[in-house]
Amino acid sequence: MASKVDLTNPIFHDEDAARAHLEGLLWPHGPSCPRCGVMGNRITKMQGKSLRPGVYNCKDCRKPFSFTVGTVMERSHVPLAKWVLAAQLMASSKKGFSAHELHRVLGTKYETAWFLFHRLREAAADPKAGPIGGEGAVVEADETYIGGKEANKHKSKRKPGQQGGNGKMSVVALVERNGETRSFHVANVTSAKLRPVMVKHASRKSHLMTDESRIYPRIGSEFAEHGTVNHTAGEYVAADGFTHTNTVESHFALIKRGVYGTFHKISEAHLPRYLAEFDFRANTRKMSDGERATLLLAGAKGKRLFYQQPD
Repeated sequence: MASKVDLTNPIFHDEDAARAHLEGLLWPHGPSCPRCGVMGNRITKMQGKSLRPGVYNCKDCRKPFSFTVGTVMERSHVPLAKWVLAAQLMASSKKGFSAHELHRVLGTKYETAWFLFHRLREAAADPKAGPIGGEGAVVEADETYIGGKEANKHKSKRKPGQQGGNGKMSVVALVERNGETRSFHVANVTSAKLRPVMVKHASRKSHLMTDESRIYPRIGSEFAEHGTVNHTAGEYVAADGFTHTNTVESHFALIKRGVYGTFHKISEAHLPRYLAEFDFRANTRKMSDGERATLLLAGAKGKRLFYQQPD
């Protein structure tokens, strides 16, 4: 049985405990200068009434720094204990945790909670993730559409020709059975647009499984095998009991539950970050909630965000 998280732990409400916890995660081998990389006796901890806690000085480049430099937490004025608690809530919530819920739990403004969660979603993303699948592995691929139904809108706001996936945000996911998940927002789902994504993120030595959509046959011919199920005819598992896309559809079901029941609305600009959040939880599903939160916070390193990216 996985160990339960103790929310009375000082790391969730005491700044010194939260700082020590985060320093241990981001500096597992001790303080390291983010500019020149030196460690050990070349680093000194600065102390004094005029200094904020957790500041170190590098004897080589003569610059002060803390563990937040170069992370999504850099230049944030949000207390560290709130960062740790927000990460725990995100890691523990299978269908997501909204910023409105978070600001009530933390006692902050909504904008602060929104700020925290989007930076933690950035920490959840793995830019170095390699392709899934491989020889003998099965990779399922499918697409879904996120957005409100025209029939549910007020009559004056309905747009003609927006039935089905029209007017919605398209999401494509690749899921390796008993393996990892990769989800992407693809603005226009066609065979030509989808092929670069699939061959980059899934090994072509894999057995690819899709539905009967016309966008997959040409791509599937590049994989070791390509199996299909005909959803239009009501077929969800082929006669062999092996060919299906139920795994990837289960991943979509969780995302949809998160959208409908937790977030209610997601903007296209931030959709990739929400997908990264759901992928992160799917790829760490065998961890305990505490282990997942620890990994999420450790992912903050090297991902500083700017309002305007430097040239």
